[in-house]
Amino acid sequence: MIVCKFGGSSVADAKQIQKVKSIIDADPARQIVIVSAPGKRNKDDEKVTDMLYNCNLMVQQGQSCRELFKKVANRYTSILSDLGMDQKPFLPVLDEVRQMIDAGHGAEYAASRGEYLCARLVAAYFGWTFLDTDPLIVIKDDGTVHEDTYTNLKKVLKKGEKYIVPGFYGCSTEGKVKTFSRGGSDITGAILSQASEARVYENWTDVSGVFSVDPRLVKDAKVIKTMTYREVRELAGVGAGVFHEEAIAPVIAAKIPINVKNTNAPLDSGTMIVKDREIDGHPLAGVSQKSGYSRLTLRKLMLFKSTGIRHALLTMLHIFGIRPAFSLFGVDSIVWFFESTQASDSVLNAMCVRIKSEFQLDFIAVDHGHAVVGIVGAGVMSETDVIAKSTIALADARIKLNFFNYGSSDTSILLGVNADQAQDAVKCLYQALFA
Repeated sequence: MIVCKFGGSSVADAKQIQKVKSIIDADPARQIVIVSAPGKRNKDDEKVTDMLYNCNLMVQQGQSCRELFKKVANRYTSILSDLGMDQKPFLPVLDEVRQMIDAGHGAEYAASRGEYLCARLVAAYFGWTFLDTDPLIVIKDDGTVHEDTYTNLKKVLKKGEKYIVPGFYGCSTEGKVKTFSRGGSDITGAILSQASEARVYENWTDVSGVFSVDPRLVKDAKVIKTMTYREVRELAGVGAGVFHEEAIAPVIAAKIPINVKNTNAPLDSGTMIVKDREIDGHPLAGVSQKSGYSRLTLRKLMLFKSTGIRHALLTMLHIFGIRPAFSLFGVDSIVWFFESTQASDSVLNAMCVRIKSEFQLDFIAVDHGHAVVGIVGAGVMSETDVIAKSTIALADARIKLNFFNYGSSDTSILLGVNADQAQDAVKCLYQALFA
């Protein structure tokens, strides 16, 4: 049995949904389909999820979302008309959703309705069973999947039945609608793959697999034929956006392979994501970058002589809403990189004043405009010249290197650069290591 997830571009309009149906009809083993909310039909279009977030924002400001929701409803009624389906049975469903948003059910409820409505529509078009993820998929407060989820799903999934499932959301432990982070439909697909014991999880998008580098930066970027779970997770962690990094967890234990494929080119083989791969001749998988980081630097003579100092400092950071993504440690210093959106400058200034006073630091400062570049590959530690090639390439391109992290992972090397040089760093590293 095969589980398929189709992203927003794959269900953006009636023509795309017809492509989805052709793909499903081509293989009877494809029995569970997860759908995202309709995405952009063109570069100037608006995603349904973004419109729904704005609907909730209007309600929070004391206004009705009735007029804006008409644009949301029109996306679905247009698809229904173009598919030759009757709109009338769907109109009460749309109106109920609008009323619930206007009643103040919150941002997560509003955002989740894009997938909910799309799944209802596609289920009716296919003639398949609609399976709602609320209350089956239980999401804990930290965003991870509650173990009850798999028990719930195994109880309702029937052998031979064909299901259309909305992605992106489930419910909290209190029973309220709760969403994963953006792109979370990938996670829903992985959860259904484990629960149904699928032999493969097909993740359908608008590109023919995972690229070794962003094709918008390098025109001859190649699709990676095979990569490991760890490689895709670490590549996603540094900005590669084809597959959600958290969606790996549900399939690892079951060793279910993931096939990233293109809805618009279904015969392309795409990328297979598996537990292990042969690295002979292909030690590296890809290079990517993620910008939008700030750097927190602190120093104190004999800093680490204080027992539990790192834990105490991290606890203080958490109080101010800072959760570092990357860490570096010196003899008497710590450097943490965190996403800049986590706190305003006023909050950061207050945090620095308090930490310096409370821990009697010699120095503490925050600066912005950083990026992290990752060189990812299962054989990265076996390549004796990768460090030399990388640093020489950056030096030749006059790209300032802020840090170099080698050895903390056997699957990736991390390099810190200024955000305004991050794309140039990716291009020159790709040329040095992959071309």
